[in-house]
Amino acid sequence: MQLIINDRLYLEQTQLAHAAPLFQQIDKSRTHLSEFLPWVPSIASEEDMCTYLLKSIQLIENGLEASFNIFLDGKLQGRIGLHHINMPNRSAAIGYWLGKDGVGKGLILQSCIQLMAYGFNNLKLNRIEIKAALSNFRSQAIPEKLGFKKEGILRQAEFLNGKFIDLQLYALLKEEWDTQ
Repeated sequence: MQLIINDRLYLEQTQLAHAAPLFQQIDKSRTHLSEFLPWVPSIASEEDMCTYLLKSIQLIENGLEASFNIFLDGKLQGRIGLHHINMPNRSAAIGYWLGKDGVGKGLILQSCIQLMAYGFNNLKLNRIEIKAALSNFRSQAIPEKLGFKKEGILRQAEFLNGKFIDLQLYALLKEEWDTQ
């Protein structure tokens, strides 16, 4: 499945065939990604990437995730997805990352808009969350630009680089999306 954003930018559903370019993107952006993402050290090889993607595909098949790779001009830039899909409560959380070369081009903002439309309209979600480290101002700017509401701070909610960090919790409801 593809979600077309414009003639240059699209999201393509997670597939094993993307393992090599995903690993290359992570490997060349390791320092950049490790600043805020705890999973980066666990992807040390293309085989690790395959293992991760197989788990992701299983989550998609079980309706617990809707994840995509971000492509600009046919080149893989990163990933985005609706994670922790909870259909009884019609909620999910958006997670995203970009390789260092994709930063600052508006890719995540545009990808989030497309993914939110998919979540609210196709999956019939009522609530979408985004969590961002308190010191990750670039990531916090995304939900703020998209009209998400700050709901609070999740204290010591993530173990990153040897210490616990706080996360800012943002959420947007379907009714708020409909009025934007």
